[in-house]
Amino acid sequence: MSLTFWNNCNLATMRAGAVMPYGLIPDGALVVEGQTLRWVGPRTEVPADLLERCTTQHDAGGALITPGLIDCHTHLVYGGDRAHEFEMRLQGASYEDIAAQGGGIASTLLATRNARAEELKAQSSVRLQQLLKEGVTTLEIKSGYGLSLMDEGKMLEVARDLGQEHRVSVRTTFLGAHAVPASFAGRADAYIDEVVGMLRELHREGLVDAVDAFCERIAFSPAQVARVFEAASALNLPVKLHAEQLSDSGGAALAASFGALSCDHLEWLSEEGAVAMAQAGSVAVLLPGAFYFLRETRLPPIELLRRLNVPIAVSTDCNPGSSPCTSLLLMLNMACTLFRLTPEEALVGVTRHAAQALGLADRGVLATGHRADFVLWNVKHPAQLSYALGANPCREVVFEGQVR
Repeated sequence: MSLTFWNNCNLATMRAGAVMPYGLIPDGALVVEGQTLRWVGPRTEVPADLLERCTTQHDAGGALITPGLIDCHTHLVYGGDRAHEFEMRLQGASYEDIAAQGGGIASTLLATRNARAEELKAQSSVRLQQLLKEGVTTLEIKSGYGLSLMDEGKMLEVARDLGQEHRVSVRTTFLGAHAVPASFAGRADAYIDEVVGMLRELHREGLVDAVDAFCERIAFSPAQVARVFEAASALNLPVKLHAEQLSDSGGAALAASFGALSCDHLEWLSEEGAVAMAQAGSVAVLLPGAFYFLRETRLPPIELLRRLNVPIAVSTDCNPGSSPCTSLLLMLNMACTLFRLTPEEALVGVTRHAAQALGLADRGVLATGHRADFVLWNVKHPAQLSYALGANPCREVVFEGQVR
């Protein structure tokens, strides 16, 4: 197989344990073989035999190259919008107030159910293209706005189709335990029975990569979530959890007991929950867009997560109700300004740790043997990616070894 040589670039490899911050390699080079990185390192150290086999060469023009960005928590596929709820919130209504009045997830549920698959795909494609323009090469898309077998399946099929049509890697997560639909009002346990049945069927159809749930007083109890996770475990599917967003329900510790890939939000995370996550290797996924949009004041316990060496990822949480955001670069800045992450921690959070949050060991760093997903940026230093509000210095995206 022929090789492709990329040179005249600075590499932010994002490798763990690197001597230089960001795993920086000034005047670096990449050799790509098919869809894989064949060699990564200083330009002056490229093995001669590899260089001789390179049939194509690219001059990166002094660009900074990072791994492809990974948005590890999105609800990208949905119908309609909730701008009216935004107005209500500005007038003093809380997230829970809006949900109690039939808004929130129930509102998006109706719009999503009423939309044909083609309409959902068209709406979601617009959002996806915004992410792709900023260097995203992998993202997770959750279901959770259908809450019936037919409509959850429709969402997951649209998510799969988006990945094929836009040359991006999409991981699908079943979030049937997102809310109790009106048809099951007062019968949450009965709805969990329905969720378990949906999960088994959608898994049989090959539509599910992971399983999520919303563990909160306005959603599902730890005992109910445990039933969903037990069903996922029986199918050898990894789990993750919306945990400790509005209160401390013990969800993080529960998720960790199932070896969760990640626990997400975590504003109310306790030390006990954080210790459980550290022991299980679960990633803490921070969602600064939702924190900002809901005007929250309680910060996730960043110092606790650092002290326990819990990996920290960052994501858009793209959704219509609490984070209608399609800019992962903006989330880098918000993670730094709102949560006080360093620019390096933030960038690790959308590369290496985001890959870990999806259970993907073949991406998120620039290293031999990893996927050839990388981004060329018109910046000199990686801190600039977190620094400039609203800027998009993305020059070029390489996906599976080919310029996208």
